[in-house]
Amino acid sequence: MAHSYVMLVLHIVFSTKGRAPLIGANHRDRLYEYMGGIIAAERGILIAAGGMPDHVHLLARLRASVSVAEMLKKVKGRSSHWLNGLPDLEGRFEWQEGYAAFSVSESQIAAVRRYILTQEQHHARRTFHQELVTLLRKHRFEFDEQDLLD
Repeated sequence: MAHSYVMLVLHIVFSTKGRAPLIGANHRDRLYEYMGGIIAAERGILIAAGGMPDHVHLLARLRASVSVAEMLKKVKGRSSHWLNGLPDLEGRFEWQEGYAAFSVSESQIAAVRRYILTQEQHHARRTFHQELVTLLRKHRFEFDEQDLLD
């Protein structure tokens, strides 16, 4: 083959440190925009972003040459620095150390996008912990529930 054809679409989930509810409605949309800018600077595309005061879901198309770990290090590091620079942020903002990333096929992008954009509805019925456990099991990850608490 003369060219490489790679399509990496990921559903990425991560939480604030200690699941502190620090992502206020007054910052949420700007935070998602800022994260999208970080991803775009790495020549990726943010398809959707959503979440709750204690966690974020991103649906992104990433280049094959950028590792997921490096991308998330940049997104989390730069966004927490940006949030901590806001004058009306209450307390110190930090992301948890880890994250979950799930591959998404082209046929499922619309469904995952809808899921991400309707987080408030999902969390009227279940906690973030329950949601994360469900996602990890659905994608057949082996994990210890104690590792999910930080």
